[in-house]
Amino acid sequence: MDSRERVARALEHKEPDRVPIDYWATAEVNARLLERYGFSSQDELLDHFNVDFRYLEGPAYIGPEPLTHPDGSVEDHFGVPRTRVKVGHGGQTGEYWEVVRSPLENAETIEEVIDYHKWPDPDWFDYECVKEQVSGLKRTGKVIVFIGDRMNRCAQLKPAMYVRGIVKILEDLVLNPEIAEYVFNRITKFYLEYARRIVEAAGNGIDIFMTGDDFGTQNGLIMSPDMWRRFLMPGFKAFMGLAKKHGFWTAHHSCGAIEPIIPDMIGCGLDILNPIQPEARGMGGGGLKKRFGEQLCFHGSISIQRTLPFGSPEEVRNEVRKRFEELGPQGGFIYCTAHNIQVDTPIDNIEALFKAYHDLGVYG
Repeated sequence: MDSRERVARALEHKEPDRVPIDYWATAEVNARLLERYGFSSQDELLDHFNVDFRYLEGPAYIGPEPLTHPDGSVEDHFGVPRTRVKVGHGGQTGEYWEVVRSPLENAETIEEVIDYHKWPDPDWFDYECVKEQVSGLKRTGKVIVFIGDRMNRCAQLKPAMYVRGIVKILEDLVLNPEIAEYVFNRITKFYLEYARRIVEAAGNGIDIFMTGDDFGTQNGLIMSPDMWRRFLMPGFKAFMGLAKKHGFWTAHHSCGAIEPIIPDMIGCGLDILNPIQPEARGMGGGGLKKRFGEQLCFHGSISIQRTLPFGSPEEVRNEVRKRFEELGPQGGFIYCTAHNIQVDTPIDNIEALFKAYHDLGVYG
């Protein structure tokens, strides 16, 4: 059974030959693994681990030159200044682009928000390169996913937090709902057109269209279910609808405890839920499978907070076994970590993880 047959069968809630395997990791982890095995490319690494998915890079930015501020921060395509911050210590360090300040944080009226002159434009991207990317990925015979990079994927809440500020956009839900609605609608409109052009450039080359927006914290939703339904569900449904219109499977990444809105997400057309964060309240695999296993495929579930960085190879193997027992029956499950593998993860644990996937994720 090849990757495409394997994933299709899992998404049909039938048992393939083994659980499909995906791979998410930071650039620093990738570099360490490439050095470990002497590989020169990411494709070699993915082939080594028998990963069933490949990710489309997406369009190239050709818009206005990003503005660099005197403090060294660089604006993203939403006009949000960011700076590189180093995380970790010793030989286990990585870098992320962090927000320095939110440009609309001090706006007091909706007119100020409307007049913001740095809202992004879909014309700032070159979509022609997507065709070549799709052609190359098709030759791998793997399932092709589009999600975009961490800084630019179909979302509403996270971009709103960046441009308006976390506290202000959440206050707006109650105190300035017209501002919240405008911000979410403006962002959704941009990403719908951005995604439409990607889809057209890709032709029939995308199998799974994945959006990414964190709706939960470790212990609950960021906002009430009713607030989510009012402010975010219309845009979420529009993203799912665009993918369905073109015949793609739909997937969504959200960290945190989002169990209360999973039925709404299914109602909007969601096929695959990522990442099934095991430490988050209400996100235990067994309970989710029992409630939603006939409607959703679960993607992820392996802990990057505890087991991978701090457990032993045997504990990693036991977690892989447990996830198969909870989420594997009748298909509908894809092995992956609950987020990118981080630099604090021992290489031995990564090797144990993929060996366990292949040893323990076999059906029949």
